[in-house]
Amino acid sequence: MCAVRIVIDDACQVPPELRARYRMVEVPLVVRFGEEVYDDGSITIDEFWEKARTVAHPQTSQPASGTFQEAFRPLVEAGDEVICVTITSKHSGTYNSAWLAAQEFPGKVTVFDSLYVCWGSAFLGIKAAEMAEAGESVPAIIRRLEVLRANIQFPILLNTVEYIRRGGRADALIPMLEKVLRVFSIKPILSFVDGELKIIGTARTYERGVARLLDLMAARAPYEELAVFHTRQPEVGEQFADRLAERVGFPRERVHVTEVGPAIASHAGPQALAGIGIPAGV
Repeated sequence: MCAVRIVIDDACQVPPELRARYRMVEVPLVVRFGEEVYDDGSITIDEFWEKARTVAHPQTSQPASGTFQEAFRPLVEAGDEVICVTITSKHSGTYNSAWLAAQEFPGKVTVFDSLYVCWGSAFLGIKAAEMAEAGESVPAIIRRLEVLRANIQFPILLNTVEYIRRGGRADALIPMLEKVLRVFSIKPILSFVDGELKIIGTARTYERGVARLLDLMAARAPYEELAVFHTRQPEVGEQFADRLAERVGFPRERVHVTEVGPAIASHAGPQALAGIGIPAGV
């Protein structure tokens, strides 16, 4: 019997237990430190930050289309259909690589641009897997993902813009960020608008930025799913999840808390913090 299988890139950061639960296939991005090159999943987050400190500023690149072909081929040859969920095409070439690979399997592979990263993408991949397991068709799954994608809440607080500037993936945003930061000593709050990072707010201090994230998340409550991501501050991430769950009336044990991996940390920089949610009833 034909099944629908889900492929993701590893910047979606679906937890290992959920990937295993739904038999999801993961394709790694590439992280570079000067001449040193690693698949995203082959380097730990601690190793990443040590190399970022001692070797070179990290750079990332999308998987080659051939890597996606290698992920798609055994699934298609087994008689399955494939939905591939990728991080936003506005800041990564990953979607294009996956789309190019899909052309080798006409009618068998559908590539879906999540327009987000990390849990914004992960929630869509997981929802696709749940629906596939329930026997839903590819068109039905894609229609549902489009609705969810249009409603995801994803404010991000940055402590520094140096990583996103040097990462080269948000060149259109950087002049505005640098202008604001030059005039005011503030922390920027960003979000994805049609897949592209935009400034949606500022805060005079990091602590006020955290409070602003809570306000932004509360404005869209209640939620069906919630997650928090952070870089290099696990206690802050857990505390923010505690406050967020209490503020919006969501079970704390269902809030996913993740330290982002190398591919996203390369651009977010240290002490980034974000809330990600799918509002209930959409």
